[in-house]
Amino acid sequence: MSHSPEPKNPVEKETSSQAVSETDASASNNEMKKESPANPVPLDFPEGGLAGWATVLGAFLVQFCGFGYSASFGVYQAYYTTVYITNETASTISWIGGVNASMSIFIGLVSGRLFDKGYFYHMVWGGAVLDIVCLWLLCLAKPDSFYQNFLAQGLGCGIAQGMMYLPCIAVVSHYFRQRRALAMTIVASGSSMGSIIQPIMLNNLLNTNGFKTAAVANAALLTGILVIACALMRTRLPPPPTLMPFKTAIIKFSKDGAYVMGCLGLIIFSIGYYYPLFYIQLDAEKHGLSSHINFYVLVILNVFSFLGRLSPGFLANKVGMIGAKSVGSFIVIAILYGYCAGTFISLANPLLAGFATDQMEVGARMGIGFTLSGIGALVGGSIEGALLTTEYVWWKPAVFSGVFALAGVALMVVMLIMIYERKKAKAKAAATANASEKA
Repeated sequence: MSHSPEPKNPVEKETSSQAVSETDASASNNEMKKESPANPVPLDFPEGGLAGWATVLGAFLVQFCGFGYSASFGVYQAYYTTVYITNETASTISWIGGVNASMSIFIGLVSGRLFDKGYFYHMVWGGAVLDIVCLWLLCLAKPDSFYQNFLAQGLGCGIAQGMMYLPCIAVVSHYFRQRRALAMTIVASGSSMGSIIQPIMLNNLLNTNGFKTAAVANAALLTGILVIACALMRTRLPPPPTLMPFKTAIIKFSKDGAYVMGCLGLIIFSIGYYYPLFYIQLDAEKHGLSSHINFYVLVILNVFSFLGRLSPGFLANKVGMIGAKSVGSFIVIAILYGYCAGTFISLANPLLAGFATDQMEVGARMGIGFTLSGIGALVGGSIEGALLTTEYVWWKPAVFSGVFALAGVALMVVMLIMIYERKKAKAKAAATANASEKA
């Protein structure tokens, strides 16, 4: 029988065993390094799947109930000003819609951070419950009680929507990378769909059955949709083991010139963005259009906003409401504004997310960007209402909103130029490095 050769002495045997042990330990350490948080394995995105598209649908429905509700405020603005809260000016009433929209965005600074820490379900379900409670409380608001409407509709619903808004968009990035812009665009279009259906329902109920019936119907609709939306959405990736400190994030992001220009563009653009949403229906009523027409001007605007949010490209023009007196002029303005603004807003989400250098920055980048843009949403409507005055001088707020929107677009153009120059510099550096390696 043949035998394996034995080591010549115990020392050799011990050395051999130690070498094997060290080899095994080295292999084990290498595996641990590959899987450790400090050396993460590159993430693989399914780019869809049942859970992915169910999450997109759930996020779409959250947008239907969130910004879809905010974008329907033009119906409330017209009804409050002319029927339900006649003891307050249009500028004061617009604070309800302005605070609602701005809080939906401001809270993103907190909800985005909590999303990064793994509190997605807490934010989404908590926000849904708060939103449902505030919607039903709004049903109890009395005529000429501005603060009841402000607290329930403006502040309460705004905070609730802000808790859900950013997490339901950011969670889409768990499933998509190459198709992320498409998925986020579909999600963003949910707000336009909500602002098509809700104004039709509200206009018909407010003017036939009164405020309470309309508020109850709207609360019941959104309650059912929110429950379905929360049940559909699922996270896929664990929270990052470490998060960038907020101060560090601010310092890092502030050195990204293109990101800064993008955030400034969102702030300035938002100041002018909400004017047609809040005032176009009131404008149509004051110009004597029939109820059959003015009820659907806001709906037409949001239909084309929906199409704009689903369309490719980057259109960011803005049309003021100067000279809108006839049915045709209002419809043309609604179509142009709706389409262009819808395209702009739908691409804001993937735009901010695209600046992230890794997955742990997505929530922070989007949260900071949207929080800054909330400043415009907060002050825009009230300033435009003050410019409108009780005499309804329409050209002043139209010029104001148009100028700010165009200034926002100009900053976005600067951002695009900076991104182009950055890519050009990277390509040049890569070409130089390749040439050096060949040499």
